[in-house]
Amino acid sequence: MLFGLTEPLFVPEYWAPPSLFNLAEKTGFDIESFLFSFAIGGIGVVLYRLVFPAELSALSEHEKYHKRHQLHRVILFLPVAIFLVLAVFTSLNHIYCGVIALFLGGVATLYCRPDLKAKIWVGGLLFLGFYVVYFGSLLLVFPQFVDAHWNLAALTGIKILGIPLEELLFAFTFGMYWSGLYEHLFWYQLKPDNTLTHV
Repeated sequence: MLFGLTEPLFVPEYWAPPSLFNLAEKTGFDIESFLFSFAIGGIGVVLYRLVFPAELSALSEHEKYHKRHQLHRVILFLPVAIFLVLAVFTSLNHIYCGVIALFLGGVATLYCRPDLKAKIWVGGLLFLGFYVVYFGSLLLVFPQFVDAHWNLAALTGIKILGIPLEELLFAFTFGMYWSGLYEHLFWYQLKPDNTLTHV
């Protein structure tokens, strides 16, 4: 939910969303961003295991001391560091800073936790699929929503199924990083007989 605090970085450079009490325009913050962040955080964590049921088991103490885990904490917080560096030292729109940070965070997690390879890549695709359905449903009701509220002149202007390319990139990279975060953070693994070992 706390990712909703980043909304002022995106308003109006990325978009200018309608909001309760017109808070986004007045303050950069809005209630909807906190609700959205809370919702996608929960969905991103559980989506893979809803589609591919799997039990969790703790990593062995021996495995925790493998050399690839020496950077465990660094890799966990790498997306935050990358985002801040890009946001401060480049002129990139913050959505691109976020996409790059999430993608590199997901790839770094692959180094630390290769056992989560399927969950990371498939989790990204699953969340992308979910997001397309969610966003597409919105556009069916409000077909002009993107043109009215996104700053397309500051973006690529590319839309797929009416959805800005940047939203799709965010959905995929968020799903990549977030889908394996719980297991990575708390030293869990999916039981081998329930994973997609050949992805």
